Amino acid sequence: MKPEFLTDPYESFMQRHLKYYGYFKEDKAKDAEVLLRPARRTRRKEEEATDSDSERPSSLEDHKRLIYSLLLESAVFKSRQIVFDKQEGQVIPRLSEPRDLFSTSKKNGLLKPPRWPTDCEVISEVISHIEWDPPHPELLYRPTGKEAMPIVSYEGEGKVVYEISQAYKGSYYTGSRTGGRRCTSNVSANMDGKNNNDLQFESRFESGNLQKAVKVGAYEYELTLRTDLYTSKHTQWFYFRVKNTRRGIPYRFTVTNLMKRNSLYNEGMKPLMYSEHDATLRGEGWRREGGDIKYYRSSRSQEGATLYCLTWTFEFPHDDDTCYFAHCYPYTYSDLNRDLQRWTSDPSRSQYCKLRALCRSLAGNTVYLLTITSPSINPALAVGKKAVVVTARVHPGETNGSWMMKGFLDFILSDSPDAQLLRDTFIFKVVPMLNPDGVIVGNYRCSLSGRDLNRNYRSMLKDSFPCIWHTRAMVKRLLAEREVLLYCDFHGHSRKNNVFMYGCNNKGQPESKLHERVFPLMLSKNAPDKFYFKGCKFKVQKSKEGTGRIVMWRHGIRNSYTMESTFCGSTLGQRKGTHFTSGDLKSMGHHFCDTLLDYCDPDNTKFQVCVSELQTLVREDIMEKLRRLGRDVDPDVNLSDISLSDIESSTSGSNSSESDGLPAHLLHMASKFCQKKKRLRSRKERNHMYQKRSSKHKAKSRDAAEITETSAQTTKSTASKSSGKVEVEKRKRKVSHVCGMWSYTTTNHFSRFDADYVNGFYQAQQVVRDPSI
Repeated sequence: MKPEFLTDPYESFMQRHLKYYGYFKEDKAKDAEVLLRPARRTRRKEEEATDSDSERPSSLEDHKRLIYSLLLESAVFKSRQIVFDKQEGQVIPRLSEPRDLFSTSKKNGLLKPPRWPTDCEVISEVISHIEWDPPHPELLYRPTGKEAMPIVSYEGEGKVVYEISQAYKGSYYTGSRTGGRRCTSNVSANMDGKNNNDLQFESRFESGNLQKAVKVGAYEYELTLRTDLYTSKHTQWFYFRVKNTRRGIPYRFTVTNLMKRNSLYNEGMKPLMYSEHDATLRGEGWRREGGDIKYYRSSRSQEGATLYCLTWTFEFPHDDDTCYFAHCYPYTYSDLNRDLQRWTSDPSRSQYCKLRALCRSLAGNTVYLLTITSPSINPALAVGKKAVVVTARVHPGETNGSWMMKGFLDFILSDSPDAQLLRDTFIFKVVPMLNPDGVIVGNYRCSLSGRDLNRNYRSMLKDSFPCIWHTRAMVKRLLAEREVLLYCDFHGHSRKNNVFMYGCNNKGQPESKLHERVFPLMLSKNAPDKFYFKGCKFKVQKSKEGTGRIVMWRHGIRNSYTMESTFCGSTLGQRKGTHFTSGDLKSMGHHFCDTLLDYCDPDNTKFQVCVSELQTLVREDIMEKLRRLGRDVDPDVNLSDISLSDIESSTSGSNSSESDGLPAHLLHMASKFCQKKKRLRSRKERNHMYQKRSSKHKAKSRDAAEITETSAQTTKSTASKSSGKVEVEKRKRKVSHVCGMWSYTTTNHFSRFDADYVNGFYQAQQVVRDPSI
């Protein structure tokens, strides 16, 4: 029987395509004979060498096996779609694994380096730090009330020792390149730093943020932070390097352009410091340092907004050391790449952890998606699994979210029985870094679009907000396939202590009332020294409709949360008055996994106990609220008659109204084609302008009335004066006439002198006194 020639589908397609253009006009049998000739020659030599007397294959299956074997050993089979494996003496064809959606380096196996905007200068040094937890809890700073509040110097005063370009609000993102733009010059003014006492600052590295440093005293420096790129807002995150240090000298650092009214620095939070000398010799990493700490209002303003200052003093532990200062424990995009490489390079973990690219960011950085679940032998069991979606780092400056995510992934990918049970029960979809561009450039809140991504989950601008658009699309596809039990986004909080959650009240379902509060309550019981349940809020605010928490809740995920971790520390239990370390943040990821097991325990005793406890807590909150309002308290009040949102305050999150609207590059495009419209004023502004105009109008009316009255009085007085003059002249003429008559009479009738004299004089007096005569 003539053996059948089996070709690869791709090869067959290409052959037909080339024949259409005049190639390969020979018969198919000849083509097969030509292609199989080298393989058969090799096979014949092996049979002669072994002197095998075995029977020739007679069946079609034997012929196929022969062809597979020939193609496996032949160099003519060049298709990469089909791979032949030898298993127990048989050659079995299979499809090759799909290519990774991101490229890796063949030399060191690391993932791609970060891409920067083309207008960002980046130093060539690679910055990395060791992980270390202090042996004892770090206490909060206790304010004395006598902390100094340095007055910010004016522009031009002091010596500028470091300065880079500002993040201009009118500019916008145009392009990116791997590694950013190399530094062409040293921006530090103290080129001869070894010959003087000036500190050498640097922040042009991954996640770094410091725009300017001015020396205003012998050992005093004023620091200016860079706002988020392409905005004029959001200054909170700082991370910079200091060289040329002197030991035992109290240096003072003052950050001069912070924008939040209040901060945890007023409650005892200390900045973080890292010494390369201590890391090398002692194995010590980031630790809380600083004294005389004060957060206060500045005398300066920016674009009409009040600025605030943060000042602290510090003595460096070594001479000529390289130290770093940061707002929180840094966790960069490169750190994530290293962790992903560690997690996925383990062959055992690769069985239940698949790494894919969700999308590319604006700058071309990969947004990773991890799918974690145990492989199911039975397809019906795989379809019945519920999903859990966990994301982090939508706000770049909230690095504590990444540390909680690292603890979560370390636990869920471990070999512990609890982790195995979670993988058998759920399908985890994890996006560990939603905003890689903002993390790379050192932003605090925005992406390269100049907007807060956590206010744009409803946006349809796929090209402007690719990270959250693809995340939302992924969740929609997941909801179409299976039930999503829980969604949680890890965040950081700058004004409250402890760890807590924000959720969404489920309305219209009496049977599931308060069920959205069960998971946070269970988490508070698993981490009593860190998680504060009374700090949780479940109010759905209109101003937060664009957040991931509310958008996912609107899509049908009842347990939709953000888990907020403080930048400072704890006020609970044995950890009261101490800072959180990176180990504490990672432990919250472990507790999150433990709580998932408790929440989904087949024995729902814990669940029912928590529901009963919640009913008691909510009833007490209602009573307390009514007492404060001065209303009558009914002890038998029914919870279903009261809206839970009415007894809760707002989530007191950050105000990102400055980051609403179109992305920066679209605003630039719109300005070219659209005329600038007059801004609509708010009701408060309109009332203020109306009152101002009314007061001006009243003042003008009053002035006009005064002028009219004065002129009228002047006219009246002038008229009276003129009329008075006329009357006086008349009276004079009359008097002169009377007197003349008297004179004439006395002259001609001297005998009547006495009587006529008296009468004439009397009449003259009467004329002068009485105008009517």
